Amino acid sequence: MKHTENNQKASLSEDDARKEFLELQETLRQADLDYHQKDSPTLSDADYDLKKRRYLSLLTTFPSLSEFATQIGKVGAPAASGFGKISHAQRMLSLSNAFDDDDVENFDTSIRKYLGLAANDELSYTAEPKIDGLSLSLRYENGLLKQAATRGDGETGENVTGNALTISDIPHQIANAPDILEVRGEVYMSHDDFSALNQRQFERGGKAFANPRNAAAGSLRQLDVEITRSRPLRFFAYSWGELSTPLASTQMGALKKLIEFGFDTNPLTQLCLSPKELIEHYGKIESQRASLGYDIDGVVYKVNDLALQERLGFRSTTPRWAIAHKFPAELAWTRIEAIDIQVGRTGALSPVARLEPVTVGGVVVSNATLHNEDYIAGRDSKGEEIRNGKDIRIGDLVQVYRAGDVIPKVADVDVAKRPGASTPFCFPEVCPECGSQAVREEGDAVRYCTGGLICPAQAKEKLRHFVARKAFDIEGLGAKQIETFFENEDLSILEPADIFSLARRDEANFTKLKNRNGWGEQSATNLFAAIEDKRQIAFGRFLFSLGIRHVGETAAKDLALHFMNWDKLIAGVDIARPAAVAWRRADEAEDAERIAAKAENRRAKIKETRDTVFEKSGIEPSAMTAWDDLTGIDGIGASVALSLTDAFANREERAAIMRLAKELDIVPPVAPSSESPVAGKTVVFTGTLERMTRAEAKARAESLGAKVSGSVSKKTDILVAGPGAGSKAKKAADFGVKVLNEDEWLALISPA
Repeated sequence: MKHTENNQKASLSEDDARKEFLELQETLRQADLDYHQKDSPTLSDADYDLKKRRYLSLLTTFPSLSEFATQIGKVGAPAASGFGKISHAQRMLSLSNAFDDDDVENFDTSIRKYLGLAANDELSYTAEPKIDGLSLSLRYENGLLKQAATRGDGETGENVTGNALTISDIPHQIANAPDILEVRGEVYMSHDDFSALNQRQFERGGKAFANPRNAAAGSLRQLDVEITRSRPLRFFAYSWGELSTPLASTQMGALKKLIEFGFDTNPLTQLCLSPKELIEHYGKIESQRASLGYDIDGVVYKVNDLALQERLGFRSTTPRWAIAHKFPAELAWTRIEAIDIQVGRTGALSPVARLEPVTVGGVVVSNATLHNEDYIAGRDSKGEEIRNGKDIRIGDLVQVYRAGDVIPKVADVDVAKRPGASTPFCFPEVCPECGSQAVREEGDAVRYCTGGLICPAQAKEKLRHFVARKAFDIEGLGAKQIETFFENEDLSILEPADIFSLARRDEANFTKLKNRNGWGEQSATNLFAAIEDKRQIAFGRFLFSLGIRHVGETAAKDLALHFMNWDKLIAGVDIARPAAVAWRRADEAEDAERIAAKAENRRAKIKETRDTVFEKSGIEPSAMTAWDDLTGIDGIGASVALSLTDAFANREERAAIMRLAKELDIVPPVAPSSESPVAGKTVVFTGTLERMTRAEAKARAESLGAKVSGSVSKKTDILVAGPGAGSKAKKAADFGVKVLNEDEWLALISPA
């Protein structure tokens, strides 16, 4: 059964999730310090991995937690004071994960789509065990080992050169090596050596290591190099960083070159010609896992052709050309005692199964996500059956599983053991927090409370979002303090503007605050000063802080860069409002037509219905222009535009936003500057590109400072038209937009 991230909803209330998230964050921070700096791990390897995955899963399921996150993008911990620091010439990034066969197929599909390859075009991969050890980078200059660095935080690692020189698998000198050669791999310890080391530790009265991975890490990071020399460390090479000369044209060829240089590479690494072969090799490695003699936690797949790796490039934290196929989830059976509905910041109603506690892979589970009302009913988002159509009810015996992301989910239901008096679960159509209507728009998987700021759950969550790290980040006023202020009748904060009203140094407010339990004159003074310090705020950050649905950090920055001014954004959104109403009516008409249309003319008929309703809605041309302007911003589609117009059309929410804006100095963004000929220009691609895929073209344009849009408007600067260009080319001609063919575009952006 395939469980996608799009189906994942909270297994906890947002309150409980935040509390758990912050506790996990502190646990992980301390564990990283204990492990990476003190060489005295307080968590086992398995416990650490479970907590880290749980932490990341909570962040995925509750996006509002990102403002509190301090462990995201971090690998390990900062270099300890006992070691020098080394900056990696190329960042040491992590890998995205696959958890089942479908993920592997999707990985191959996404690679082919990005590269413009057909399903039958040749594309090979390497597959190798994912060693559970400590990442190490070795830099050779003119064949001599000059420095060795741990991964650290990905950008800066610890200088462990002296210790690395004691590892027999690491050559000190390499003949015929490139002038600069940075070899990357994993330091590990075999099971037998680990057992012998712990026995010696026991005999000397020392502390035993928790597992081979921690033993390897602690051994490599000894300040006394002689201690490292006495430890049985091994090293597998699997990659490289900076090179003065390429090693080969393929991943497999480069690994063979590393073997020639004297490195060990994993003997189970194999070339595979299809996802099927990858999965077969994964099964082979998994079957040998217990007898390998060292720890692995999955299999890593990499595109074999290095030129294709170069084309595919990187996302922000992971390469597109590689993925780690993790070993399977763990399962257990238990009863559902209750189904609760939680209300989040955006008003989303999220069902949570309360379980009889059960241990799943060493973790006691008492809650599980039920995703949404369709999932409970045994349907997916398209109305098709899942779990063979079996619904989920209170009292059911259910199979719970944990995948790599750890959040427990319900995989199956044992209908034969269902209580005789059970009835189907009825999903509420009113908000359990405020009693407002809970609506589900066509195309949405989730039902939303319409109460807005009158809903206490939403109001409190919006405040927490407002003070979070990526929003206003007011020192001394976090989620915990917001909770107490929200519930205090004498000195309350019910909306963001109240924060700044509080801090106007009104003597009565100051006296009330300093006399509250846990506060004092100095802490009250500090909070008032911290609030005053945030009266000036960047436009994009301010927009993000409002917590408007769909307006995340990136969308907020895009909107700010487009409008450049708060008043202009308000005016644009207000003018576009009638078009937004018409767009919704067009949506409704399209949905009705979707049901009625015959298969042979369905798509054309649906489009005709939408266009007719929208264009004949009777709205003023200025509203249409404003709507096109808003939805024409790269990354800002109809969903974001509708959320913006809804927020400012809601009288209470608009009033609260405007009260806040009056308290602030909203600073316009600085337009990006670049020497690129397309920096700051809006580019649209249409037709078939023959020398690159659409994804490559978009990524290249954005890297040069251009904005890539999906539609042509008066604000479009360049249309790149390949064979088959249709209506966009005609529209560009009508607007006087510059039109280039693919060769002209490449000539424009290529260095002289």
